[in-house]
Amino acid sequence: MKIKTLLIANRGEIACRIARTARASGITPVGVHSEADANALHVREIGKSVCIGAGPASESYLKIDAVIDAAQSVGADAIHPGYGFLAENSEFARAVEAAGMVFMGPTAETLERFGDKASAKEAAVAAGVPVISGAEGARSDPKEIAAEVREMGLPVLLKAVGGGGGRGQRLVTDETTLEEDIEGALREAKSTFGSEGLLLERFLPEARHVEVQIAGDGKGHVVHLFERDCTLQRRHQKVIEEAPAWGLPRTLLDKVAQDAVRLGETLDYRGLGTVEFLVAGDEYFFLEVNPRIQVEHPVTEAITGLDLVALHLRIAEGAGLGLVQDDLAINGHAVEARLYAEDPAMQFAPSTGTLTTLSLPEGLRIDSGVEEGDAVTPFYDPMIAKLVVHAADRETALARLATALDHVAVEGVQTNRAFLTALARNPEFERMQVHTRWIDGRLDELTQACVLSRPELWKAAAAILFVATSRRDADADPWTNRDTFTGWRLGLGGDAIEAGQRVTLTDAAGASEELRVGPIKAGARYTVLSENGDAATLAMREITPGRWRVSEGDTVHLIDARLHAGVIELDTPEGRLVFRPAAPLDFAGGDVAGDRAVASPLTGMIVEIKVTDGQPVAEGDVVAVMESMKLEISIRATAAGTASNISVSNGDMVDRGQVIAEILPSEE
Repeated sequence: MKIKTLLIANRGEIACRIARTARASGITPVGVHSEADANALHVREIGKSVCIGAGPASESYLKIDAVIDAAQSVGADAIHPGYGFLAENSEFARAVEAAGMVFMGPTAETLERFGDKASAKEAAVAAGVPVISGAEGARSDPKEIAAEVREMGLPVLLKAVGGGGGRGQRLVTDETTLEEDIEGALREAKSTFGSEGLLLERFLPEARHVEVQIAGDGKGHVVHLFERDCTLQRRHQKVIEEAPAWGLPRTLLDKVAQDAVRLGETLDYRGLGTVEFLVAGDEYFFLEVNPRIQVEHPVTEAITGLDLVALHLRIAEGAGLGLVQDDLAINGHAVEARLYAEDPAMQFAPSTGTLTTLSLPEGLRIDSGVEEGDAVTPFYDPMIAKLVVHAADRETALARLATALDHVAVEGVQTNRAFLTALARNPEFERMQVHTRWIDGRLDELTQACVLSRPELWKAAAAILFVATSRRDADADPWTNRDTFTGWRLGLGGDAIEAGQRVTLTDAAGASEELRVGPIKAGARYTVLSENGDAATLAMREITPGRWRVSEGDTVHLIDARLHAGVIELDTPEGRLVFRPAAPLDFAGGDVAGDRAVASPLTGMIVEIKVTDGQPVAEGDVVAVMESMKLEISIRATAAGTASNISVSNGDMVDRGQVIAEILPSEE
């Protein structure tokens, strides 16, 4: 059958990407969107879109009935699920077929087999594909899981049977946190994937992640489109992907690819899929099957010259693959980096906000789901763009990627751009002397700020920014303001700097220093005194919103700076710096108020409140668990005491910096 109208049941860059190929194939694309995505790029680019619910994915993109109704309302012949959301949902596939439309993906039976990691592992064993040893079958009872883990011995990997995209995995390395790890893994499995089942597997500490792209016509004809290397991961999340897998013997890779094809043939695989493996030395082990198009499919397109979405459409229309294995060959090397709205300086916390500036380089493929002026919300994955470079060889591809990343400019949210650049230029990665846990063991090195030639200058500027923005008064400066209590007085005969406002700054590494910011002098000059007695005199003016001119004598610096959600952010010529300031009145009494207030580190939803009013709390105890952009984050107490003034409940949405509870000093 010829598909005339295609509903794309997804959002962001993959929805835009599918729509482009559909339109080029003579097919009319139609999108869907949530209320939060009403003005999203995929809605604007596709041109016609149906609202299917509220912002949270559970109330929109994951609602099967709403998606089916939308498809029927526009007369769609087929539905493409993209990746994530309903892409691997067998119930959705059946509903699409029952409604008389084509589901662009494997059969519901295949999704059930491969969508569940336990049954996928069984299928691999049946096909003669090597698998990682571990407990047989899935487990959902915490006590049973704990017993199995202790019997297997640490380290053990807990994997949600319905997980995907690197999510739903927890590595257990310490028995003291075993129960907490199991509880979190079960909760995440249920809330994110709808099933509490966990697989328990032996952990391979230094393996490479190699995956094989397959395509099948649903009638037993399956080919592979070679492999991708996705070894560079952070907490099981892919960061940089490339094709082919450089530095591994082609004989080994051919064997891996043949096993992937054989596994697909056992179930008459239909559509696109990825068979994932871990490679350790000359051994390899089956991980899972992702029965859908992958985020990193562009690198395969680059080295094969194929349009995978066009191939997918051809299969869905019943025209077969139109190619055999001998038709395929590798051309050059491709590498892809995922640019995310996240903050490496804050443990990669997702960063929400409006993209006030978004400038991406030319001369390479860029797949993006946002444009300048769009908002990054807490509801969905925070990907900004995928940067894809194709060159004759790997060395050239990596060099071009690093240069491209140098020319990425994003404002309004924080990004992992500098982190990606550090990876692209890392000597060990250039030699491919890496494994799946390599990044996690080098995070400090890869995310550390550059060595500053004048750290005291930027710290002084941060202190001035705090004073200038938090104590603004249209009629008078804060040192002479009689209407606002500022915590100190002038005119007592002492040095003016002694009357300065105290500001304690804590940097990203956790080091704190108290500074005094003296009164404003002519030309907006401030004097800043450090703890060691050094004084700096700076003139600092905001020339445009968020853009500041910092003058020290005859030297002038232009920086981007802001005070947002209790954090000072400076983009300086020497790199990006982050400070957490403590206001003067925070020092009143015996305890620092900032240490007593438990604030949300980012925008998201409260999953579980772990304490009650009046409950004793130790420093480091988990006060609440929140979910933001598919990540679970534990919010911990920074001081011991008694939980009080809990202002949120399970399911509440909170903003970054919002105080959710207080830890009062315990009565002795």
